Amino acid sequence: MIRRTLTIAAFLMGFSVAHAGVLPDDRTDVLYHLYDGGGVEIDGPSVLVRKKAGKSLSFVGNYYVDMVSSASIDVITTASPYTEERKQWSLGMDYLRGNTTMSVNYTVSEESDFDGETVSLSVSQDMFGDLTTLTLSYALGDDLVRRSDDETFEQPLDRQIYGVGLTQILTKNLISSLNVETITEEGYLNNPYRSVRYFDAGSALGYSFEPELYPNTRTSNAVGIRMRYFLPYRAALEGEYRFFTDTWDIEGHTASLSYIHPWKDFTFMGKLRYHDQTGAHFYRDVFSRSQATNFRGRDKELSPLTSYTFKLQAAYEFLSDDGNDTWGFIKRAKVTASLNMLSVDYHDFSDLSVGEVLGSEPLYQLDANVIQVFFSFFY
Repeated sequence: MIRRTLTIAAFLMGFSVAHAGVLPDDRTDVLYHLYDGGGVEIDGPSVLVRKKAGKSLSFVGNYYVDMVSSASIDVITTASPYTEERKQWSLGMDYLRGNTTMSVNYTVSEESDFDGETVSLSVSQDMFGDLTTLTLSYALGDDLVRRSDDETFEQPLDRQIYGVGLTQILTKNLISSLNVETITEEGYLNNPYRSVRYFDAGSALGYSFEPELYPNTRTSNAVGIRMRYFLPYRAALEGEYRFFTDTWDIEGHTASLSYIHPWKDFTFMGKLRYHDQTGAHFYRDVFSRSQATNFRGRDKELSPLTSYTFKLQAAYEFLSDDGNDTWGFIKRAKVTASLNMLSVDYHDFSDLSVGEVLGSEPLYQLDANVIQVFFSFFY
């Protein structure tokens, strides 16, 4: 679901935590992103500005735009292709006192049929000679789901995110972090446009469609561990594993391995990510009859699936020869470009655009590319 994915991304983007004991650098970031795959194209800019106010305060503002053009498998089989634009604004503040950093962030997201509002808080504390950092975080989201073809349709969606993070320097070459997150959601959790299909002997295709119906609550828990080892020649290896489970009976395993290699003013990175999950208990590719179960869903992201992502990234940092502010107030600059190549195999979701008659449909496979170009200016 594009809208749900963008909403979660909005929470995560607005939910930035500063490292305890150090305020973030003054900087301006300009980003362009492009997602292209599965009949969906999403692109747009993002601008972030961060500035200190004295030694204890730092402020940040962000403007982010997504322009979505969708003729995905979900859309072309049950509805018409569409375009829409989502805009997001966020303001935040970090306050440093000793080894403690307190952060607050407020984010607003708007699109034609969905409004989101999020407040996030976090506290980070350095301990044991700055070898350990403990972070506690909380976010509260208040969203409103609408339909573009029905002005009377409005449904609330509330979300709370609880997080605990622990970062530990184990040796001079090894850093590890452990993160635990719980998300509780209550309200309208499904897409108002999506349908499920069910067996219908009277239909020429062998099936008919009816609207989805999801539970109005969901709680998910995730535990992740990340370790980075610095090699003798300045390069680094990073491994990560994350386990996810929720009350809809989805269980997911995600693992990734990265290699980071600096060379002169460049930094290169390669990353391989693997994800595998089970399906929700109310998901079916095709139901036995109309209203066969209390809850019904056919969102492919709730189906059993396996995905692979390969990422290539290169960054170049511009530094003055003598370390002075040779570019006026800009001390240094950095440009980063990355390409993510994503492949998803859906184990129980049929491609109705290829075979429409029941039994003739192959399983759906998605291939997508995500491109990002990122400019950073430090001052």
